[in-house]
Amino acid sequence: MASTFPLSSEQVPTEDVLQNSLSLIGLSDMPLIMPGDDLVSVIIDRIEQSATKVFEGDIFVIAQKIISKAENCYVDLRTITPSSKALELAEIVEKDPCLVEVILSESSDVVAYRQGVLIVTHRNGYVMANAGVDASNLEPDGDGSERVLLLPLDADASCAHLRQAFENHFGCRIGVIINDSVGRPWRNGSVSLALGVSGPPAVWDRIGQQDLYGRELQVTQIGFADQIAAAAALVMGEGAEGIPVVKVGNLAWETSTTNGRQLLRDKKQDLFR
Repeated sequence: MASTFPLSSEQVPTEDVLQNSLSLIGLSDMPLIMPGDDLVSVIIDRIEQSATKVFEGDIFVIAQKIISKAENCYVDLRTITPSSKALELAEIVEKDPCLVEVILSESSDVVAYRQGVLIVTHRNGYVMANAGVDASNLEPDGDGSERVLLLPLDADASCAHLRQAFENHFGCRIGVIINDSVGRPWRNGSVSLALGVSGPPAVWDRIGQQDLYGRELQVTQIGFADQIAAAAALVMGEGAEGIPVVKVGNLAWETSTTNGRQLLRDKKQDLFR
């Protein structure tokens, strides 16, 4: 496992650990995140108060919601005037026209819709329901507003900022992934995926390597960051668990310059759009 930092023997996981296990440690008792909060300081404080050790190659998976809250990505639906397109679409999908207007403003394309469902291409390329606009787990603000939360403006940039700050503080190689839950074609149930990535490869390209019997892999590309995001979500939970940060350890990876956008399939290669 490559490193650009000097490590103590305590910081280096043994080879058998790297090959046979994966650790997922959630940071509990995180404070409620408010607009303008310094997430770097908040997360580091919780790590140190909980006596959680940080090792070379650890990856912090951070829930999109606290990133968006810190970046003040709120919209009050009372301030929105729906367009004629939003009014027409809202009647079909049976959603609040003001909410539909916000969804459209966050989208570059409407992919599919029916009663109760609105699938769009988010401005950053993600194909998802409602452009990720959500009202769950939002604390009331006391002024009667009808707030919803948008996705971060640039999840990759947010990851890069957090990663640099964590590496500076802990003095070792660290990865950061911002995750969110989405539905999937062909399958029931939601699963978490990576919106932003900094450090580990977003896609692990294994084309040209050999399988168990020596055959050359022809098309195998692994959504590495998505798999990590999904694993962390098992610890985070989707309800009132209150664990928005998970430290993923004992995972071997090489630093990459890729980002979350590399996980997005080009529309021209997408047979379902």
